[in-house]
Amino acid sequence: MRHLITGGAGFIGSHLCEHLIAAGDDVLVLDDLSTGRYENVAALDAGGRFRFILGSVNNADLVTECARQCDAVMHLASAVGVRLIIDQPVRTIETIVSGTDTVLRTCARYRKPVLITSTSEVYGKSEKLPFREEDDRVMGPTTQRRWSYACAKALDEFLALAHWYEYRLPVVIARLFNTVGPRQTGQYGMVVPRFVRQGLAGEPITVYGDGKQTRCFAHVLDVVEALAKLMQLPAARGQIYNVGSTEEVTMLDLAQRVKAATGGRSEIALVPYEQAYVEGFEDMRRRVPDLAKIQQAIGYRPKRGLDQILRDVIADLQPKSAARA
Repeated sequence: MRHLITGGAGFIGSHLCEHLIAAGDDVLVLDDLSTGRYENVAALDAGGRFRFILGSVNNADLVTECARQCDAVMHLASAVGVRLIIDQPVRTIETIVSGTDTVLRTCARYRKPVLITSTSEVYGKSEKLPFREEDDRVMGPTTQRRWSYACAKALDEFLALAHWYEYRLPVVIARLFNTVGPRQTGQYGMVVPRFVRQGLAGEPITVYGDGKQTRCFAHVLDVVEALAKLMQLPAARGQIYNVGSTEEVTMLDLAQRVKAATGGRSEIALVPYEQAYVEGFEDMRRRVPDLAKIQQAIGYRPKRGLDQILRDVIADLQPKSAARA
């Protein structure tokens, strides 16, 4: 089987490429390298099961050319990270909405099964926990750029399901919760690699807000295994699945664990949201997925906890930090 992976040179996409190739499949990657890196997939490019094309998912002709060569499409190309969302809102919205529209139209034309990666951000400020796929969403005002990403990804979901209902396009949606692991950078605000880089450098570990907000971090290897299984499951078509972990941790506790794991030299500093981002920035206090649906569908249970995540991220970043020093 040959898969087209948009955004395949990114953090999650590159691990997905490795997983599929290890399973005996072929992979074609379409990526404009705006947030991904060719280095993430360079080792795969030497083999006969991998091909890389530099280009954008907004290029309809190119997406058509790629999709026609493949049996299934896994759409991961997207704007990523809170910092990018705040700083480049136009790029964020256009990349997400236009890119997904192009992919879905192409897949509908050629009847290609497609998996769309969404995000836990679509739940917004809801306080009903854990988050279930059918729950109501609670969004902030349109005057806050913070919520543009969540709304754009929700529109992706509506559009994907519209194609399922109207044209019976084989589509499945995966809502990812705080996926972490090797190759993730802190460039656009991802908290774990940012904490680890600061800890390895002996710099203050900067916790935004009061640090009492919680997240559940899932290892990228658990996530890509789930994505591959959902893509292969006919019963998953027309469905949405949370993909993540239920191991909840506050940002202050996370900072303490990173501090201890990176040598204990760093102080922990609280930084107001207004200083880190923009005035009026809002954040979710808790973000916890209900995993019952995906557990029933594919038997999904995360195998790697936060301790393993931190070990793997530290191992990934430590040589780079030492080389820069």
